[in-house]
Amino acid sequence: MTPYSNAHASRGFTLIEVMVVLVILGVLIGLVAPNVLGEPEKARIVAAKTDIRTIEGALQRYKLENYNYPSTQQGLAALVSQPSGEPPARNWAGPYLKQVPNDPWQNPYQYLSPGVKGEVDIYSLGRDGRPGGTGPDADIGNWNVDGQ
Repeated sequence: MTPYSNAHASRGFTLIEVMVVLVILGVLIGLVAPNVLGEPEKARIVAAKTDIRTIEGALQRYKLENYNYPSTQQGLAALVSQPSGEPPARNWAGPYLKQVPNDPWQNPYQYLSPGVKGEVDIYSLGRDGRPGGTGPDADIGNWNVDGQ
């Protein structure tokens, strides 16, 4: 048997086979990339909505045990460590969250108690970090997480 027998030749790929694979990969990347590149902002919006729902659930547990939501001054930090001030958290059994996350744009979530749009308002100012806006710059709050 020679060193160039059929058994050895079947172990590698020919140049044509490699080129065909590269062309197929190029076509797939060309078709998929435009759809994937627009998705990061949508994913951040979904993440913000998920965070807001989680924070809202933690606030509801806090209220069940302490009879009130934390004040605006006590803030969302009251979900991580027992707050001082009014209203008192006499039955605090937290932490209700391990930590208060930042929004997907690395800005703190905003909290108002009492809220303007509901009993409490929990919201992100969106990509631009300013009130208002449209698209990824729009505010995302507990009043609109299910409607968008």
